[in-house]
Amino acid sequence: MSMPTPLPVSAPAGFAPLAAIGFTQADATLSPVSSTTPLPVTVQGSSPSAPLEGTATGPATAGPFALTSASPVILSLSGTWTGTVRVLRSVDGGATRLPLTMAGQPFATYTGNCCEAVWEEGASGAELYLNIALTSGTLSYRIEQ
Repeated sequence: MSMPTPLPVSAPAGFAPLAAIGFTQADATLSPVSSTTPLPVTVQGSSPSAPLEGTATGPATAGPFALTSASPVILSLSGTWTGTVRVLRSVDGGATRLPLTMAGQPFATYTGNCCEAVWEEGASGAELYLNIALTSGTLSYRIEQ
């Protein structure tokens, strides 16, 4: 969008405060954002991993689900089942899997169907697992970003 030159100023103020967004060029000069010099942005991370999905009819561990960006992780649980599903996190290739907590309290532990965001990750190489402890029924699960 171009602005007329000179800019008209209307009464009653007789002045017009200006504001602009700009960014620093390599030569340390300011470059105002415009259609010819758009704001430089970078998409972080890589393309999302394929969803982790399956079914369980008894105790199981599902994973790993490799986190590839800082976007929310969505967990979907469905079916007719009884038991507990807990989301675990690892940063050492699955050797250590820790349950998610928030303020020191259990987080992302389910005893019923759900479809919700359960985590956002910033650490490179982090993976999520599902610890499935079913006592009856069939559970369908899906983790995706």
